[in-house]
Amino acid sequence: MAKLLLLVAVVAAVLLLVKNYQRSLERQQTEGEPRARKDSLEDMVRCAQCGVHLPRSESFLSRGRYFCSDEHRKLGPARRERGE
Repeated sequence: MAKLLLLVAVVAAVLLLVKNYQRSLERQQTEGEPRARKDSLEDMVRCAQCGVHLPRSESFLSRGRYFCSDEHRKLGPARRERGE
């Protein structure tokens, strides 16, 4: 009977070790994702017309100012941006 209990305990210990190893592998994979995202981060800019923030690559640049859309670029900076 003691041998059977010992065998059950050993099998349970092995299963727990395997489960913990799998969890650690999953954690390593999910921790690697934010590092990859950090490399792809870019500067945020503010639209001179409406003030919305957007990635620089998605903005429209005109006369040194960033805009969120072509329509806002055509309208130009808002009064608060022009200093009026």
